[in-house]
Amino acid sequence: MEEIKFYYGENIPLELHKVRVVQKLHLVPIERRLKALEEGGFNTFRLTTKDVFLDMLTDSGTNAMSDNQIAAMMQADDAYAGSQSFFKLQKAVEDVLGKKYFLPVHQGRAAENILCHAYIRRGSLIPMNYHFTTTMAHITQYGGKVTELLYDEGFNVDSDYPFKGNMHIEKLEETIKTHGAENIPFIRVEASTNLIGGQPFSIQNLREVRAIADKYNIRLVLDASLLGENAYLIHLREEEFKNYSLGEIIKTMTDLADIVYFSARKLSSSRGGGICTNEHEIYRELEPLIPLYEGFLTYGGISVREIEAMAVGLYETLDETMIRQSPDFIAYLVKSLDAHGVPMVKPAGVLGAHVNAMEVCKHIPQNEYPAGALAAALFLVSGIRGMERGTLSNQRDEDGNETLANMELVRLAVPRRVFTLSQIKYVVDRMAWLYENRELIGGLRFVYEPPVLRFFMGGLEPVSDWPQKLMAKFKADFGDSL
Repeated sequence: MEEIKFYYGENIPLELHKVRVVQKLHLVPIERRLKALEEGGFNTFRLTTKDVFLDMLTDSGTNAMSDNQIAAMMQADDAYAGSQSFFKLQKAVEDVLGKKYFLPVHQGRAAENILCHAYIRRGSLIPMNYHFTTTMAHITQYGGKVTELLYDEGFNVDSDYPFKGNMHIEKLEETIKTHGAENIPFIRVEASTNLIGGQPFSIQNLREVRAIADKYNIRLVLDASLLGENAYLIHLREEEFKNYSLGEIIKTMTDLADIVYFSARKLSSSRGGGICTNEHEIYRELEPLIPLYEGFLTYGGISVREIEAMAVGLYETLDETMIRQSPDFIAYLVKSLDAHGVPMVKPAGVLGAHVNAMEVCKHIPQNEYPAGALAAALFLVSGIRGMERGTLSNQRDEDGNETLANMELVRLAVPRRVFTLSQIKYVVDRMAWLYENRELIGGLRFVYEPPVLRFFMGGLEPVSDWPQKLMAKFKADFGDSL
């Protein structure tokens, strides 16, 4: 990796792109931000963008597209079946991911639905490094369960361990022996594990998982939505691969998996998703489900324009200057907030900077959703929309009891090529101020709780008048500033 040094010593990330299309943002007054929270049930998912200044909810579908992607969209071959745009995408999948059989789907969770429909039965158990919300929902919907097999270091928020997303090899084999290989349709490994702070796994660990899968004749499934970023961190942190290109690292990972699926909203900065494999038998098992749930095999519920953009975006995943921008900005944000004493997940991962709400809001019980409260408080004082990743994002057990999360995090997503450094510095300023005034933040309680994926559309309310007190402190310190 080439390094750019500044003569006067300031170490800041440098954007290796220029801005050619801009979108106007609005920073509304704090009184309107409080009203917006009330209207949205203190759930940042339910805020509308007219009230949001910096949207750091997710990097899913919010990455900036390249000029080449937009140009490709104008050349799309509109056809229900047999579109030439699809064959471009199929070739891109083979070139970048090394898989010759490709099934398009309209987004990543659609791929999960296809895989779960095909393989999950009541009593199935899916070992994984760590769950993602939609993955767990699909598995449980089809009667299965998940077991999470991180090493203890994966749960250590403040650590310098480079690969917190590694799967615990000994526990994996123990799980298979206990439950029986016949009850485990596949092992799932997630690249840059989302819910523990975008933390990567190492290739050595993936090799060890592959060996266990082979020993017991179990399929290995790779969630590749954040594969490019996982590859970049391997390039930085795994000695064996420091001189490998991103493309070589990506192929090394995908070669170890029987099935690779992804959200194109992340992997290629476009829309849609896909499932790919080199096994013809697997392809035939999954093929009938695509026309049933998604669309014909050459569009899968995706517009051909997005298919063209996805193909270009996959090739751009091999470009280090494109892939590194978001992780570098995240690392800068984590370092800057850490310097102000804000408890952060370390080392910096990908997708976003993750604030340790368990520590920031340790005065708030977990059943009052400290991460959700912190996300709401941050929006109130800044207009920044982050995402709760904690107990609120969990689901209740079979008896309706709350399941407390291992971590309470607020994710500040940094989509690719979207934010400027001055905007990142604004995030640092407002989050640091909020941390100094953290005792003013109170808890939340549900007033409307959907039975599935409640964090998306659930409605909450404060347990006290803490938002009003926080607003009063903001006005005392910032006056008439937005």
